[in-house]
Amino acid sequence: MATNKKQSEEIGKNPLKLSGHQKVVEFMGNLNHPLKKEIEVVRKIILSANIQLTEHIKWNAPSFCINNEDRITLNLQGKGYFRLIFHCGAKVKDSKKEGHLFDDTTGLLDWVTCDRAIVKITEMSDLIAKKDRLVEVITKWIDVTGNIEK
Repeated sequence: MATNKKQSEEIGKNPLKLSGHQKVVEFMGNLNHPLKKEIEVVRKIILSANIQLTEHIKWNAPSFCINNEDRITLNLQGKGYFRLIFHCGAKVKDSKKEGHLFDDTTGLLDWVTCDRAIVKITEMSDLIAKKDRLVEVITKWIDVTGNIEK
């Protein structure tokens, strides 16, 4: 008896590969974190900031890309908080600009290096208080880093 492609996939001979988004959905479904609701809200905020953003799993957490380059990655390892890591991909890029990538008028970013910054979220009220500034920072980060040379 012949099997078609769909039947082969169903019986595991040719397993389906999950997309980055599907992997994040599965990851979030299995996540056991005290701030899971806040993480879900942040994920929605990030994805709604720019329609070109995609997501996948990096560093055992959701990560968000523009043009297939990681730009914002969640760090879920803290106790009582999680962090958004704003970066320019895995490898350090040569930059002709001195100082930070841009002037953070929100005061939200904690700059680690000239091209890497962190925002810490501790609870829902903290997230709500930071939401508008967070959207502004995400939009600016994607705008500024979307054109960085590879």
